[in-house]
Amino acid sequence: MRERALVLNEEFKGKDALQVLTWFMKEYKGRIALSSSMGAEDQVLTDMVMRIDPEVKIFTLDTGRLFYETYELIERTSLRYKKNIEIYFPSPAEVERMVTEKGINLFYQSIENRKECCRVRKIEPLKRAFKGLEVWICGLRRNQSATRTENQMVEWDEANGLIKLNPLIDWSEQDVWEYIKANGVPYNPLHDKGFPSIGCQPCTRAIEPGEDVRAGRWWWENPETKECGLHNRKK
Repeated sequence: MRERALVLNEEFKGKDALQVLTWFMKEYKGRIALSSSMGAEDQVLTDMVMRIDPEVKIFTLDTGRLFYETYELIERTSLRYKKNIEIYFPSPAEVERMVTEKGINLFYQSIENRKECCRVRKIEPLKRAFKGLEVWICGLRRNQSATRTENQMVEWDEANGLIKLNPLIDWSEQDVWEYIKANGVPYNPLHDKGFPSIGCQPCTRAIEPGEDVRAGRWWWENPETKECGLHNRKK
């Protein structure tokens, strides 16, 4: 499968996002899903995949620390597309253990603590969501951050044993918003308040003019560490 991902990346490099999605969703029907963080890019992908195959699996992770606006967007998106978005939650026992041992806001204390919180609240539920899948669709773009400049259209996700598809990898932020406006795609109102990248409420702030689009995520860390573990690359 690793070699297959490399071949497919060469085949689809530079191709139109809708064209790429159409091929993958037909080729891997029943074994492909959109993993949505409810961000602008994932909302674009939701609109695209629903045009191609309304039966496709779309899921999101509820960490228990999301913004109210994100929960409201899940509801609006479900109603707009008449789609049941599957929601995966962290293990209550794991959350209780972590918070009891290290505190409710442990992530501010160290990078190790923050990564443990991401593991419990995101990575472990994601592994359950991947059961039975061969391909997961992501909304990564190369110009989102310093940690994503080397990502490809089609990648092999070694940690999860899946092909990872990034149809918007070459899109600009302007491309994303032009699509949203042109197609009336629902989006998080926090985007209009200086939040280009939205994660958990305690770990996300608005950015200042001129800052990197992901500067508001885990803003107390260096740019090189600003990933939760969902998108770590292994070649």
